[in-house]
Amino acid sequence: MSYPRNRIRDYGLEESDQFQNSSGEYEYKISDQCLKDWRSTFGGEVDCALRKNVEEQVTFSWCDINVFTKTRSSSLVLPFSKKESTQKHILKNVSGIAYPSELLVIMGSSGAGKTTLMNCMTFRNLKNLSISGTVCINNTAVTQTQLAAHSAYVQQDDLFVKFLTVKEHLTFQSELRMDSNLTRAEKMQRVEEVMLELSLKKCEFCIIGQPGVVKGISGGERKRLALASEMLTNPSILFCDEPTTGLDSFMALNVVQILRDIARTGRTVITTLHLPSSELFCLFDKVCLMAEGRTAFLGTVDQANSFFTKLGLGCPKNYNPANHYIQLLSIRSGREVECKQAVNTICDAFDSSSLGFKIRKTKDKIAESIEGNKDSWSSKQRNLSPYRASWFTQFRALFWRSWMSLIQNPDMTIRRILVLVLECLLMLLIYYGQILNQAGIKNIDGVFFYLLMNSTSNIFIVIETFCSELPLFLKEHKDGMYRTDVYYLAKIICSMPMSIICSFLTTTLLYFLVGMNGEIDRYLTAVIISILSGQVALGLGYVISALSPDVYVATPLVSIFTTPLFLFGGIFLSFSSIPPYFRWIAALSWIKDGYQAYMINQWDDISHIKCEYNSSAVSACIKNGIEVLDSVAVTVDDFWPAIESMLVLFVFYRLVGFFILLLVAYFKE
Repeated sequence: MSYPRNRIRDYGLEESDQFQNSSGEYEYKISDQCLKDWRSTFGGEVDCALRKNVEEQVTFSWCDINVFTKTRSSSLVLPFSKKESTQKHILKNVSGIAYPSELLVIMGSSGAGKTTLMNCMTFRNLKNLSISGTVCINNTAVTQTQLAAHSAYVQQDDLFVKFLTVKEHLTFQSELRMDSNLTRAEKMQRVEEVMLELSLKKCEFCIIGQPGVVKGISGGERKRLALASEMLTNPSILFCDEPTTGLDSFMALNVVQILRDIARTGRTVITTLHLPSSELFCLFDKVCLMAEGRTAFLGTVDQANSFFTKLGLGCPKNYNPANHYIQLLSIRSGREVECKQAVNTICDAFDSSSLGFKIRKTKDKIAESIEGNKDSWSSKQRNLSPYRASWFTQFRALFWRSWMSLIQNPDMTIRRILVLVLECLLMLLIYYGQILNQAGIKNIDGVFFYLLMNSTSNIFIVIETFCSELPLFLKEHKDGMYRTDVYYLAKIICSMPMSIICSFLTTTLLYFLVGMNGEIDRYLTAVIISILSGQVALGLGYVISALSPDVYVATPLVSIFTTPLFLFGGIFLSFSSIPPYFRWIAALSWIKDGYQAYMINQWDDISHIKCEYNSSAVSACIKNGIEVLDSVAVTVDDFWPAIESMLVLFVFYRLVGFFILLLVAYFKE
């Protein structure tokens, strides 16, 4: 069997397959056995057999998808009475097929069911939904894990680490997504190929950025980068959710052309679009029109025109066909009954058409092959795709990404150190050159309060970085890129050096100039106490960040958590005066432990403190360091228990943060 030369782009034949016919035209041959094998395996269109890598191409189908959700009754009910709930039928027996080398676009008005259908196809965001039906690859029902092995999903929101470059992002993705048996050179070669294919070479060393926050690559380049991340694994099926959202007409056209080119390489590309322009509409290989949870049409653009013309609903000249079809299938306010009748008429007409018959025939064939295995939506199928990288590779890649993001954001580091230095200068203006007298006791006590208060600034640093990355973590974790414990450990270790440096600088700048205990071992001990208290605060920051969906929720939570810890930390209230029912809060406070350790380190060997009062008030003076400790209900023996308590809190807060993150990741799935 031969085919014209102008089909070479679609079929991907080599020059060696061509021959010159009697008319002088070039044609291409393919064996009858190859065609026979294609029909028996896939049941698809004959000419699909001409495309490259047939063994990697798949036909994707969905059969009898029904989705129900429970809705509360809107009628007035008495308080505490049982509210009635009704089931809403979102998708109604939806079936369809998508072939290799084709771009299938799912369209429909708001509420038509296109997003729900996409979620059902990809086993995503199905919480609180009752679902039945089957998703198939090559006429075989698949689970989420099996589908993930053949497909990639590009979500609507572009999530990136904003301070990485394009090439660094793709390098990270290649380490965790691609086959672990590949060498680093092979992975980097694939990164280069993908950047070339998606026109990202010119911006490979540009910071990705974040719109409105950090200047970076353009919106179109962000979309192409999202596609490139998924294309690294060379998937057979590519799902895209609203890939043109937020783009101008030129960028949208560019993205759709790229999707079409990706389809031409033998992949099955399925995407949702809300309202494409007429120029975009002409690029689609096939369209699936959804209305009221039903399939109103599934076929080529030309077939859509013929179908609606036969119904007397043809698209007027010089009018956007996509806009016309969506208007026909929309439910307009004040005309709900009439519009729903019109929609049902169109959907029924499609079901009885030759295109609808072809889908039913394929659906029946699939039903026969999966008889006895109907429950594709069982909760047992809710597994993530297997990790492709080892534990160590995941940790190395995540630590590298976190570190690169940190060092390529010098502004944050400079701001933090600048604020630290300015605060220390202000403290020195107030507390410089303290002497060991009655006023000096209180003043040095104030410096300890500042050091402990300063440790809480670590919480805000964690919130700024951890909360902003949480949506990205949930996406990548759901995609099976890395484990929760690996991500958490990498973030913890990467955040520690900067916190340690800041604690060291603060203590060093203040310690000798304020006039604290001048022995070198006392200074080093104070540095260790400062570092420990800062690290415990850092751990609490992870707890708050894991509990919060974003920075705006996390920021007020800091005050809610830290205020009780300060109140019962011994600075505002003597330890002996803490009510028994609040002592558990004091046990969770590094403020208490840090304050005790600072006080003992400063005063336990001070044998004489000046008294400036007259002779009648000498008895009111504190004469030595032990009396200072007695005044705040602290003994020398409390030092090591305080250090041990901070070490325990160091581990405790991090473990609590980890388990919260683990639960968040579990329930988000």
